[in-house]
Amino acid sequence: MISPRLPAAVLAVTFALTACTGKSSTGGPSPASPAGASSGSSSGSPAPSGLTPEAYQVTLDGAGKPVASALGAIAKARTLRSVGQRIDRAKNAIDDAVGQLGGVQPPADIGPEHADYLAALRAMNGQLDTLRVAVDGRSLCTSGAVLARLGKSGEFADLKEAGADLAGGGDYRGGVIGLKPPKERDRRPGNGTVLLSAVRGGRGSLTVKNGGSRDGVVTLVKGKKKAVSLYVRKKSTAKVPNIRDGSYRVYFTTGVDYDRGAHAFTRSCRFSRFDDSLRYRTTYTASQVRWNNWTITLNKISGGNASTSDVDPDDFPS
Repeated sequence: MISPRLPAAVLAVTFALTACTGKSSTGGPSPASPAGASSGSSSGSPAPSGLTPEAYQVTLDGAGKPVASALGAIAKARTLRSVGQRIDRAKNAIDDAVGQLGGVQPPADIGPEHADYLAALRAMNGQLDTLRVAVDGRSLCTSGAVLARLGKSGEFADLKEAGADLAGGGDYRGGVIGLKPPKERDRRPGNGTVLLSAVRGGRGSLTVKNGGSRDGVVTLVKGKKKAVSLYVRKKSTAKVPNIRDGSYRVYFTTGVDYDRGAHAFTRSCRFSRFDDSLRYRTTYTASQVRWNNWTITLNKISGGNASTSDVDPDDFPS
């Protein structure tokens, strides 16, 4: 009967060893967890050192300089369509820059400045989206107006500061923004100012009544040539004399802040034309001379009989 007891004794010894092993985990290193393992997991692998200053300079130049160039190029846009296109190009340049710099580990001493520059780039893209919507809605109408509004934004100030910090922190000048946007203005020529007088010398006259809430410019076009342009302030009437005989198409634009160099309102612009032409004709008889004097109204009035149509800004005679 001895043999049946042996397995029981063996089981007891096995259990005792298991219990002893369990207790050893509180008093010293466990066989299942070798000494030194816990200290190794807390230290981890060595942190990467990042790009060298020379490599970071090359990367920043390739990403940041096209951004500065694209923002500056907005000023060269001469039509409303091209203003929108240049805003889109600036957005694309910023997207490319974020893509190039987003995964880069800069030199350790420039880490915070790099992070600020990336954040400023992303914020600037949002601001450009806002400006694009304003151009599409014609609340901003020229490149100067877009840059003036950009210059007032916190996003532009932050991007300019972030680029300057990179330059100051390690002489990394690729992010510097040298653009100096113009100030937003409110220019208004005097009521009745003749902005253009290319075809004159007749007896006829044109009287313009502007009862609207925006200043306006009326332009007579004879054939393919601009003949006369007259500035009429809101709630005012103006008259231009000496219109030469002929048939004239009548265009008018309204808005805020008239830029005489661009021949356009810079903000809140609208472009229209009268559907019917004005015909000036002088006739002579033995006893008298007859000629045409026309009066037009830029705002809608009760009983008015002249229809108008919207005009694409880029087709408007400038």
